[in-house]
Amino acid sequence: MNENVLAPSAVPAGGASWLHRYANPGRFLRLARPCLPWLAGFSLILTVTGLIWGYYFAPADWEQGDAARIMYVHVPAAWVAMAGYAALAVASFFSLIWRHPLADIAAEEIGPVGAGFTFVCLVSGALWGKPMWGAYWVWDARLTSVLVLFFLYLGHIALIRAFDNPQHGHRAAAILALVGAVNLPIIVFSVQWWNTLHQGNTISISGGSKIYITMLYPLLISSLGFYLTFITLVVARMSASIMEKKTRNLLLAAAERS
Repeated sequence: MNENVLAPSAVPAGGASWLHRYANPGRFLRLARPCLPWLAGFSLILTVTGLIWGYYFAPADWEQGDAARIMYVHVPAAWVAMAGYAALAVASFFSLIWRHPLADIAAEEIGPVGAGFTFVCLVSGALWGKPMWGAYWVWDARLTSVLVLFFLYLGHIALIRAFDNPQHGHRAAAILALVGAVNLPIIVFSVQWWNTLHQGNTISISGGSKIYITMLYPLLISSLGFYLTFITLVVARMSASIMEKKTRNLLLAAAERS
């Protein structure tokens, strides 16, 4: 197949030219294909190891008991949901400023995966909240801001497909993604800025962790597995999208010649 089917029509001179050297879909596919099996394997091993360790071997929380074990799903899903939206905002920035051809594809495929992890975060949080607060949902600052994050993902998914011209859809969705990025610090600092039911940050890079080391290890392993799962799904979806677009373009070119 022609590797330049989706390549940019012109490479700008100057400092941004290095971006376009890595914007070739064919080059991305050559890198992604051998990496995908390894990414999938490591993500599966780490996720399963972290969850089994956390649910069957780590001690129960001294205050919340076994109900706190849901954190081995809830916390990694929350971290990945926010990191995924940050990646979406970065891809949108590259799309708007440099018209990076892979940025639009990345943003389009990050949206559904990020929304899925955010949904897992919300559902697992509701299941955790029921025994702790007596309700599946409260209009807490942290919960509400994560719900807004979920709606931002859904809005991006819908907006990117709302125009007949795909470029218009990607541009409008990119603007939404960048504007919505202001919600990320609100999620992170909501427990500090407002009086909320949601507990404060248990793990802090600067202030140390408030969790037993026997519970921290499986949580970190599970989180790494969730991150690798996110990357695996996005790379797989991007590869499939590139192949689909290449096939469609080749079929259209063949139809025009016939």
